[in-house]
Amino acid sequence: MNGRANHGAGGSDPALADPMAGELVTETFGYGGGRQVTVYVPPDPPEAVVFAGDGQLISQWGGYLEAADVPPVMIVGAHRTDDEDEMARIREYSPPFDEQRFAAHEKFFVQDIRRWVRSRFGITMPAERTAVCGVSASGEFSIAMGLRRPDAYGAVFSASPGGGYRPPDVMPPVLPRTYLVAGTREPFFRDNAIRWADALRDAGADVVMVERVGGHGDPFWAAEFPRMVAWAFGP
Repeated sequence: MNGRANHGAGGSDPALADPMAGELVTETFGYGGGRQVTVYVPPDPPEAVVFAGDGQLISQWGGYLEAADVPPVMIVGAHRTDDEDEMARIREYSPPFDEQRFAAHEKFFVQDIRRWVRSRFGITMPAERTAVCGVSASGEFSIAMGLRRPDAYGAVFSASPGGGYRPPDVMPPVLPRTYLVAGTREPFFRDNAIRWADALRDAGADVVMVERVGGHGDPFWAAEFPRMVAWAFGP
C-alpha cells in the first residue's frame, strides 16, 4: 500500500485492555553503565516481534494491542539513556550527530538485545515478521535501522520522526515496508515524516503516511500502534 491519509480522530485516547493480560519482563544490561530493556510478552504465543527505542514508553503499549483485533506480538523495548542531556539521547538515535556513539547503540540494539531475546524467550522471527519502532528521536532511529538492517527488520513504524537523519541521496537496494504517522499540530515533525514518505515511495518502497490531529507526544502515537501492527502482521 502506498498512500497518504488525513484522519481527524487521532487525538482521542486509544482503547486499552485493563487489566493487561500479558507480562512485562525487564532486564538490565551492562551497556551504557546499565541499560534496561522491557519486554511485553503477550498472553498467546507471539506471531511477530517489534523492537523499539524509547522502550520505557513503547513496551507499555501491549494493552492497546490486546484491545485491538491484531495478532499476538511481542514488544522488546530498549529504554532511552537516563542522561538528562537531551543531546545524549539524540546521539544514540540519530546517525549524523555522533557516529561512534550511534554505532555502539546500534550494536547493543541489533546484536545484544536480539541475542538475549533468542536465549531468554526462545523467539526468533524472520525479517518479514519483525518490525522496528520509535517515536520522535527514536523514530529517526527506527528508520535508520530499517534502512541499515533490512535483513533483521522487514517493517518500520515511525511516529513523528526528528529531522537530524534525512533521506540519503541514494537509497539502499532493499527497503523495509514503512508506516509513518505525525500530528497536524507538530509541523516540524510532520514535515520530517512526509519527507521520508516521499523519498521512500520514490525509491519504490511500500509506504503508509498518516496525519492525525494532535501535537508532539499526544495519544495518537499509542492509538496508531495497533494499526501499524495490523498493517504489518495482520491477515
